[in-house]
Order: sequence, then structure tokens, then C-alpha cells
Amino acid sequence: MIALGLFAAFAARAAVVYKWTDANGVVHFSDQPEPGAEKVITSSGDATANAATTPAAAAAAAQAAPKPATPKPPKPTVALPYTLIAITSPSAQHTFFNESIGVHLALEPDLQEGQTITWYLNGAALTNQAPDAEQFVLQDIGRGTYTISATVTDPATGQTMSAAPVTFYVQQPSLLSPQHHNNN
Repeated sequence: MIALGLFAAFAARAAVVYKWTDANGVVHFSDQPEPGAEKVITSSGDATANAATTPAAAAAAAQAAPKPATPKPPKPTVALPYTLIAITSPSAQHTFFNESIGVHLALEPDLQEGQTITWYLNGAALTNQAPDAEQFVLQDIGRGTYTISATVTDPATGQTMSAAPVTFYVQQPSLLSPQHHNNN
């Protein structure tokens, strides 16, 4: 009686598939028997899918099935220690007229040894800045709208922390402007 119950439970989850290889060496599977086809029992959702029909073969297939990899524990991470990371110059929405633009990043605490700062102007990295430059001057960048941002990176851990971007404007006086004539 128990065996009949186990068989009914197995049959409810199992499906019969027929497997054969044609004259060209191509393996085929079907739910319809073909001459010379091997009968294979599959079960939905477990590692013994496509196991052979004998119980010994099914047990061997279950043991040979790959075991799921044990995940490695994550590396302990320590957050970057900054309580303040902000661009203090230029100020947001400031308009400059044909002048040098001082750029400054405020960090609390100071930049840690081995960490780097990458500056971005309109999304492009400023490669002419030292990796520890907390301040520098932009000169002759032309008329337009600009967004500057900075990211501190710890190369050892890959962690980053970014300052909020700041948008500013550069205008240049027209050749006919009295302001332009005063500069000559």
C-alpha cells in the first residue's frame, strides 16, 4: 500500500521521454516512442531530470548531479569615513564672466592615505588634475553651462563616495559690449 502511494506521488511528478540518435548523429527527444529509442523518466524541478528508468541509475544520476556552489561570505566592508564631501566652490548657479574659476572640495575628515579624487566636468573626467587635488583653477573653458562633480575612491576596497554636482555658467561679453572694451 505504501509502495503504491509512493509510486503515485512519483508518477504525478514524472514524465516519460524517449531519446534516440538519428543516422547523422543528432540526438532527439520526444514524448512518442520511436524505434530504437531509450525510455527516459524526467521529473519536474529536481536535479534528477532526464535520469534513466532504473532506480539504481536514478540514484547514481542524483549523486552525479552537480551540487550548488556554496556562496563565499562577503568581504567585510568599512564605509568611507567622510562625514562631509561637498563642492564649496564654485557655488551652485553662479555665473562667471570671462574669468578663472576656483574649484574646491571640502572633506571631513581629510583625504585618507591611498584614496583618490576624480573630478568630472560635464561628465568627463578631468585627467589633468592630481589624484589628491582638493582644489584647482579652471581657466578658459568657454561660454556655456557646466556641471562639476567629484568622487573619492578607495582603490583597495573599490568603495566610492561622491559630492553632489554643482552647475555653474560661463558668459563672455560681446565684442560690442562696453565691458569687453574695458578689458583692453
